Formats: sequence, C-alpha cells, structure tokens
Amino acid sequence: MILMRENTILELYETMLRSRCLEEAITRLWEEGYIFGEMHLGIGEEAIIAGVLSHIIPGDAIATDHRSTPPFLMRGVDPEVLLLELLGHQKGLCLGMGGHMHLFNQELLLTSSGIVGSSGPSAVGFALAAKYRKTNNIAVAFFGEGAMNQGMLLESLNLAASMNLPVLFVCKDNNWAITTQSNEVTGGVLLDRVRGFGIEAREIDGSDVKAVWQATKTAIPRMRGGKKSPYFIQAHCTHKEGHFLGDPLLRFHRAPKKEFGAVTGPLTKSVLHYKGGRIDKRIGSVAKVLSLIAKSRMQLSDSKDPIKRLEKDQKELGKQFSQIQLAIQSEVDALVTGVMNTLKQEVAQ
Repeated sequence: MILMRENTILELYETMLRSRCLEEAITRLWEEGYIFGEMHLGIGEEAIIAGVLSHIIPGDAIATDHRSTPPFLMRGVDPEVLLLELLGHQKGLCLGMGGHMHLFNQELLLTSSGIVGSSGPSAVGFALAAKYRKTNNIAVAFFGEGAMNQGMLLESLNLAASMNLPVLFVCKDNNWAITTQSNEVTGGVLLDRVRGFGIEAREIDGSDVKAVWQATKTAIPRMRGGKKSPYFIQAHCTHKEGHFLGDPLLRFHRAPKKEFGAVTGPLTKSVLHYKGGRIDKRIGSVAKVLSLIAKSRMQLSDSKDPIKRLEKDQKELGKQFSQIQLAIQSEVDALVTGVMNTLKQEVAQ
C-alpha cells in the first residue's frame, strides 16, 4: 500500500466537496425550474473521479458518460461556464447547446456523451493519437457497468488490447441500470470479460477515495512506461440521487404517502382486471416492483457516501475539513448568486 500524505488527502477532499456542493446547487436550480430536462448527477461518484484525475497530467484525455459535471469540474473547467451551459446560456461551455450530457473542451481534451458506452471509442481514439505522437499521455474512459453490455465498448477493449493503447477503462459500478438491477441482465463476471482480452483488471471500493488513488497511482505510471497497454478498474459506488433527479424508485422513500397513494389504485385495478395474464403472474409482477423499491433504499444510505466516509476515516483532520467546507460552500454560493443575478439582469433588459 502506498502511503498518502496529509496534503494529498485534504486536496482530494476539497476536490470532491467542490463537485458535491456544485451539484447540490444544480439540484436546487433544477427543482426551481431553471434547468430543464433530465439531470444525471455524479453525486456518489466523487471518489472515483477525484482519485483517478489526481494522477492526470497535461495532454491526457478524458472521455466520460452522461454524468459529466464532476470530471469536467475536477479537470479544470471554469464552474461558471459549466453552470451557464446547464442553464442553456450562450456563454456556456458549448454555447448552451450541449446541456450536461454532451460537453466538449478541446483545450483540455475532454468529451462526454449521453450515448451509453461511447466513452470507450473516444478514449481509444485519444490513446491512438497519443501513440502516434509518441507522447507519454494516456486516455481515460469513464462509464457505468451497463455500458459493458454495449458492443462498442467491447470493441474498444479489443482494440486497446490488440494495439497496446494506453487507455484506462474505469467502470463506475452501482449495480443499477436505471430501475433494473444490473446483475439481473448481465451474464458472467465483468473482470473475467476484460481479462479475456488480455487486459489487466482489478476491482476496488469506489466509495473509498484513498483506495481509488492508490490503485491509479500504481496503474497509470505503468501505462506511461515503455510498454503502453490498457488497464481496467471496476469501482463500486452508489448514486445518491438514483439514475437521475426525480428517480421514480427513490421518490417512494422520500414521499411514500404521495407516491404509494398515486399508484395503489392503478396497480390494484391491473391485478383484478378480468383480462390479461394469470392472477399469480400479476401478483408476482407487483411483488417484483415492490422489491425493487425496497432495494433502492440502499442508495440513500450514507455508508457509501465517499465524502462522509473520508470524514469518518480521517477524524483527526476534522478541523481542516470544517475549514474547507466553509470555504467551498461560500465559493459555490457566490458563484450561483452571481450567475443568477446576471441572468435576471439580462432578462430585465
């Protein structure tokens, strides 16, 4: 195990907390109607993103999925242009036309897409360019475990292995594919799939930023070495807001009276309707839905919250953590206030 310096732990904490506070502010703006459409947050993934990107150097490329706010922020994109992008403003990162899922920054070699699995081909392309340019740079692909069932990602693993490309494949595994548990629709063991391509792979706890930092501290320097080759990390995590804001399963836990009241009648009617499948099949379907709702509650638990976990594991740094919290919250509050005041002035004019 590689020992971490206190400054490194504090830097990782600050990085994660800044992302968390910004996304909590985004949540409020979405709930107030300032941000439209679906909103996929990276709350719960902060340790994975921060731990990996702490070892990234200029010239490295990052391809991410539809949860792009944390990696773009942690890589150095101005939070103001990120926020303006989500608000659909022409001064946003992509002129207000990318939203939160389709972002791009040429200078920092950052790209994201809402197409599941597409970070694989993008990262392979970045890595191939680095190989031809004979640099020590690598490419990172962030994706969820559901993407492992997409052909383009499997093709990316194959190309990276056969061409010895320096791609770090990072699977953020929360075992949920929207409202379906991933283990019910995925065959075999993901690490076995990857190793079948001849790619070295390991499994870690993605809620432990120190574990992520140590894993990538070992893997990335080797990828930059003489024999450039891909590497795969399966990092388990939890999405604190479910698949997206307003996740239908989590709503049952946050407002049970309202949600169950709305579906009890239709469910009862469907079970008792004179047409349709056998009664036992109908009851079984309702039982499965209720089971999914019960299992989804684990996403609300703080046990897998990477920020709270670090605070618990490093209690001796409590004072420093508190100071960072005050500074970051003040920073984000000022950012949001400034952006919203500017937008209101523009509307008034």
